[in-house]
Amino acid sequence: MKSGNLLICLMSGLILSGCTPRIEVAAPKEPITINMNVKIDHQITVKADKDINTLLKKPQ
Repeated sequence: MKSGNLLICLMSGLILSGCTPRIEVAAPKEPITINMNVKIDHQITVKADKDINTLLKKPQ
């Protein structure tokens, strides 16, 4: 009876080893396109103290 179980285990091992997954890495056939519709707005605000404003307005 033990030799029958061993035979079944070996046969199932052989059957399952034939089902190994295949992994393939390939480049795509079409080129990759990236569509970037971006609008960038900049606003820079500079705040200064009254003392600095008077120094900047004073003639040298």
